[in-house]
Amino acid sequence: MDLIAQLEAEQIASLGKEIPDFKAGDTIRVGYKVTEGTRTRVQNYEGVCISRKHGAGIAASFTVRKVSFGEGVERVFPLYSTNIDSITVVRRGKVRRAKLYYLRSRRGKSARIAEVTNYKPLGGASA
Repeated sequence: MDLIAQLEAEQIASLGKEIPDFKAGDTIRVGYKVTEGTRTRVQNYEGVCISRKHGAGIAASFTVRKVSFGEGVERVFPLYSTNIDSITVVRRGKVRRAKLYYLRSRRGKSARIAEVTNYKPLGGASA
């Protein structure tokens, strides 16, 4: 393992975050810490993960898309952000590609994603 990958692995281990196994097409709920004045609360953001970028390293991020009041809203979260309280997989989606940007132009029934019913978790590392 080269030096940079080793340093990244140490940083990820020091954060001590439990990241579930999820990919594009999965519906996920992200508990994001929101600070309003002096108070901090956890706000859930639930939607379809349409992309994951930069692998499983410290710079990894993922994009979540949801429709709020008839308007599509996308939000990019850094995977190992200290502001992320929790990531929960609500349902697994059956998709055939890694980036689901085509969902941006879809509305209604054509924007649906079939659910995976025979999901088996990965044995080792989270991908």
